[in-house]
This record gives sequence, C-alpha cells and structure tokens, in this order.
Amino acid sequence: KFSPVEITRQYLDRANEYSHLNAFITITEEIALQQAKIAEKRWMLGEAGRLEGIPVSYKDNIHTKGVPTTSGAIIDREFVPNKNAKLVENLNREGAVMIGKANMHEFAFGITNNNPFYGPSRNPWNLELISGGSSGGGAVSVAADLVSASIGTDTGGSVRIPASCCGLFGLKPTHGL
Repeated sequence: KFSPVEITRQYLDRANEYSHLNAFITITEEIALQQAKIAEKRWMLGEAGRLEGIPVSYKDNIHTKGVPTTSGAIIDREFVPNKNAKLVENLNREGAVMIGKANMHEFAFGITNNNPFYGPSRNPWNLELISGGSSGGGAVSVAADLVSASIGTDTGGSVRIPASCCGLFGLKPTHGL
C-alpha cells in the first residue's frame, strides 16, 4: 500500500524532527533514499527480500562502507570503512534501508550512553533519564519510531540495558546464529 521511498522519507523526516533526542551520530539520508528506490523496484519486480524497505539503524561501531564509523569516539570521527560488516551485507541483501548510524557510549564502554563527544542520546519517554548504553542511540531510535529496528552490539548488556531503559526488548543472539 505504501512505497518504500514514502516510508523512508517519513522516517527520515521523523529522525530530523526528533534530532533533540540525539539518537544518531550520522543520518544517512542519501543512502537511505537510494536503498529505498532499489527496494521499490524489487517489490515491483516481485523480487523483494525479507526486509525489503524496512528502515533500520546501525550502532556506530558497525562498519558501513563509505559512511563514517566513529565508535562514539572523537579519535575515529574521520574513519570511513572501505567495506561493510558481514551483518550489514546480509541486511542489505535482504533489502534493509539504513536511516543512520546510532549514537553510542564511547568505544561501547559504558551503560549510560552519555557520550562526551557526540552528546547523550535522550530517553524518549523522559529526557531527564538515561537511554542506557552502550547501544543507547539504537534503543532511542526504535522507541521514538525513527526506525523499525536497530542493530547494536552486546558484550555485557549493551543492547539489553538500553532496551530496558527505553521500554523495549533487546536480543543478544547466541554466537554463530
């Protein structure tokens, strides 16, 4: 009923409208619209992937080709990977649309997501509360309906803590699955 381009545009508009939540270090508008146009063509050809046109965010320590990957650190602000992480390749193949790179605790080392360089991601339910970390920007982006899903990393609770703080569920999958 809706075009992936229309849906992507609405999510990008929301991401910009709610920029005060600081969910993203980088919004990838041009890439998102390009991916949405491809998704629309694939739908029309009957070749849609399992995630075709679904807006997502990636924690900013996940490599995305041609897009800065800061790991939430000022020292990496100009690091631009020359290839995607395997996870990003898999989601791209299935048609996911990258809205942006989610804010995170510096080097994924903390539970508040109060980033000294990019600012804290704000809990969308109460701006006075933390979003949790280290994948706080991803949780904020989902809870505020800026994306449909977010991919984070979780060693000691970095997805599950922000999910809990933002009223969501977070999954730490078994290694290898």
